[in-house]
Amino acid sequence: MTNGSSVVFRPAGRLRGHVTVPADKSITQRALILAALCEQPVRIGNPLWAGDTEATASMLEAMGVRIVRSRGGEPAAQVSGRGLRGLRSPRGVLDARNSATAMRLLAAVCAGQRGRFEFDGDESLRRRPMDRIVEPLRRMGVDISARDGRFAPLVVSGGVVQATDYRLPVASAQVKSAVLLAGLFAEAETTVQEPLPSRDHTERMLLAAGVPLHRVRDAITVSGVERLDLAEVAVPGDMSSAAFLVAAATIVPGSELHLQGVGLNPTRLGFLEVVRRMGGAISWTVKAETNNEPRGDVHVRTAPLTGVRVSASEVPSLIDEVGLVALLACYAEGDSVIDGVGELRFKETDRLAAIGEILMGLGGAVEVGEASLTVHPCPLLGGSMSSRGDHRLAMLGAVAGLASREGVAVYGFAACEVTYPGFAAALQEVIE
Repeated sequence: MTNGSSVVFRPAGRLRGHVTVPADKSITQRALILAALCEQPVRIGNPLWAGDTEATASMLEAMGVRIVRSRGGEPAAQVSGRGLRGLRSPRGVLDARNSATAMRLLAAVCAGQRGRFEFDGDESLRRRPMDRIVEPLRRMGVDISARDGRFAPLVVSGGVVQATDYRLPVASAQVKSAVLLAGLFAEAETTVQEPLPSRDHTERMLLAAGVPLHRVRDAITVSGVERLDLAEVAVPGDMSSAAFLVAAATIVPGSELHLQGVGLNPTRLGFLEVVRRMGGAISWTVKAETNNEPRGDVHVRTAPLTGVRVSASEVPSLIDEVGLVALLACYAEGDSVIDGVGELRFKETDRLAAIGEILMGLGGAVEVGEASLTVHPCPLLGGSMSSRGDHRLAMLGAVAGLASREGVAVYGFAACEVTYPGFAAALQEVIE
């Protein structure tokens, strides 16, 4: 229930039912961007309309793309793009709001357009490192500048793009995607080598759009093209949103949930694999594949857990769910260690430090390293916390409240609207 500026999540008896989670944010954003580069209209079925995706759509509209949103009945979008090189230089600054994905991917796309494009965002986004795309794009001959060489605002003056062979310093789906998208405008082949496999939604959608792309071990190569052809995109449910319900059902006694239509891309299943390794009663089944993206159902029920060690090589596949692994570890038998999570310090907030502070503030026992988390078993008592404007932390607090002894008041809970509009209502529907 609501209490002033906070939302209070009280201990739940059990969670039961069937749930359809919101559409995948990452896939929606990529669908909007690639559809904007097509010459023929593209229908996007089941897009997510929330903070980050609206930021992406608004920037594309400012560059001359027509997007018709349908929210009644089955959500959809009809995107009338401007072709591969037809985006228009906007009159003002392009506002990415809080979306690093939108800023990084669109800056790369604008490298192949004519004109000047300036990107900015909110205070949080202005603190996130953009040199990760500035450096490889400059290698490709792109005229791009950043504040202090590292932060937004970014200014891109489109023109000739040169092919490159670039090895990512750290695994990052956003940086990988930015280089591959810029490579669409080069004459020769562009190759990105990644130290660990990261989300591959961009690669799958580029293949669906007819782009010559192939992978050999850790290297992904894309060829420049003259056009994209993407007739329709069907967006599956977001695994990262489903993960919060999975976590809740795993640790709230007597729970059992069926999650329907969830995206089951192998690069997004790290959290489910870890839950299973901890002893969680969880299974998933692929039922269909559209635009090279598998989707299906997830079944989860309460089960006793044991501690787990998560290696750095696993983290790219569960980077958005690290907080949930730490929460589950509070209820497991034995210590848990999560390594290689330094990337969390560069999210909407220093998410790594925040996870530790939040769980300890609610009665947990957590040690935060420079790039690691160690969790000692200690079921949460409850209390209050701030989301720090981070949607993942807001939902983490909600799940913690359901499993705690006394409940949790989450201040700034509205941050979850970025990814999961109506999350509190969805929880209420399955609480018995």
